[in-house]
Amino acid sequence: MGSELYDTTTEKAIWGLANGRWLTEAWLSRDGLAPLRLTDDERAGDHSRVRARRLLQTPAWSPFLRGIEPYHHLIRAVENTTAHRDAVMTFPYDWRLPVAVNGRRLAQEARAHLQRWLSHPAHAAARRQAVDERPARLVFVAHSMGGLVAYAALTRGGDTDLLTDTRGVMTLGTPFKGSVVAANILNALQGAPLPLPHTRLARAAATMPAVHELLPRFLCLEDGLDVRHLTPVDVADLGGDKDLAKASEDFFTALYTHELPRQRPVVGIRQDTVQSMKLIDGIVYASEYCFRTDNDGELKRDANGAPRRYRVWGDGTVHRASASLLRRTIPVFAQHGAIANGREARRIVGDFLLEDDHLGPDQAEDGIGLNVPDYVTPDAVWDCFVTGTDDPSQVECVVAATEGDWRKIIRLEATDDDRLHTKITLPDEGLYRITAQSEIGPAITQLVFAGPEGRGHLGEY
Repeated sequence: MGSELYDTTTEKAIWGLANGRWLTEAWLSRDGLAPLRLTDDERAGDHSRVRARRLLQTPAWSPFLRGIEPYHHLIRAVENTTAHRDAVMTFPYDWRLPVAVNGRRLAQEARAHLQRWLSHPAHAAARRQAVDERPARLVFVAHSMGGLVAYAALTRGGDTDLLTDTRGVMTLGTPFKGSVVAANILNALQGAPLPLPHTRLARAAATMPAVHELLPRFLCLEDGLDVRHLTPVDVADLGGDKDLAKASEDFFTALYTHELPRQRPVVGIRQDTVQSMKLIDGIVYASEYCFRTDNDGELKRDANGAPRRYRVWGDGTVHRASASLLRRTIPVFAQHGAIANGREARRIVGDFLLEDDHLGPDQAEDGIGLNVPDYVTPDAVWDCFVTGTDDPSQVECVVAATEGDWRKIIRLEATDDDRLHTKITLPDEGLYRITAQSEIGPAITQLVFAGPEGRGHLGEY
């Protein structure tokens, strides 16, 4: 959701404005998200109605996925590392559409960009400084779903030479094996009563191929004393589209037959992240633990035969095991929507562009996590937790409005379960940023949307 979307028929932006008034209208009005739903023509392959104009310029917010920070700092870091600003191409895309559609388009645009850069005067000057004066090749830096789009572009994008012309791919928080969060999104229409933004998103998401392509593709569904993969029937039961789920299953079966070489995955760690689920009478019950198998594919079980549960955390949306196709990863302490904009990720990307072999700390055990709601109401009291330490003196926590000057320093207190806690109240509707900074790691941020009281149900559509 990191690209602004523009409806060419109404000549209005339908995603990408982040002021409080727009957020309230988009997420709480009856038809606020209607333009995001795929039409029958779009599902049939006509994608001319909506255009991705540019990457996000301001912070955005979504239920379940929470805050999405813009990419200004990352782009600036990349531009400052390369030989010339013209060497950098950004790729906004319609994130509602199938990964394959955006992958083909990225392959075409990447090829055109490389040809332009190879004939650029600044490239000739830079080439003289390169080892063996070798010509430039492509480097992809992709956040979240963008990593799947890059994967599809390089292996199934229709340009058989593109992989040869690519030096490397750096992914940041990419759900290569999906996320249980996508099941929560689709289930919001028929699950427990939730705030209206969650039900609005579920209604739109049920039409989107991309959301179905984000569903978990790992062992995640607890079924008695067994754990299995989601099936298209399960997806229909939880509120998704059976046909879109089957199309996603077929796409990834084909995609996984191709390796993504020269990949360097950056993964978020130490943030509370749902990793498995139960599906009972059409309701998703998500849990913050996952399961493992031995090399023979057999599920690891305890002495009583029950599946062993493992908590591996993640970035709040994508758990660590899903964020990479490789065993070796670069861990950073960050929430999903902010991982690409963080200082540590920018440094890692810069090293990658300069062909530095730095891979970050192997374990990255020292750092904190942040756990806050995604939607609150003004003047209501809600809980904020900081994990990874029980010493309040080690952490500074601040909440600030993304627009205006309102800012408040938060005092944290230790709890009985070895984490820190505080209660927060926000004064007005709008978008707020929570920042927790420790002495032993980078700052962790998360966006929270404060809106009016409201609960959704099927009768409101």
